[in-house]
Amino acid sequence: MLIFDFHTIGDKLHAIRKRMGYTQAEVAEAAGLADRTYADIERGNVNMRIETILRICEVLHVTPDEILTENSPSVTARQTELLTRLDACSPKDKETALSLLAVYLQSLD
Repeated sequence: MLIFDFHTIGDKLHAIRKRMGYTQAEVAEAAGLADRTYADIERGNVNMRIETILRICEVLHVTPDEILTENSPSVTARQTELLTRLDACSPKDKETALSLLAVYLQSLD
């Protein structure tokens, strides 16, 4: 589902940036933006151009899809369920499951 709320997009950018260990200033500089502009984007106060979204996504190593869409609750619940089940597996079974997933994901490229 496509996200049209700039606050939600800003929240997603903030979470991704924090997860990657970047500061706002680092993302802004790498994306060619003023610090203040990037801070406003994360606060949801700026309507970004496509080029800006693409530059930020490149810096954060994510696709625009990850920023502009959200999973349906059922997909998120299923993902959580599968990760919980994977955590309960033996190391050998985890490795097998991850190898199978890696092969599948590689086939999508």
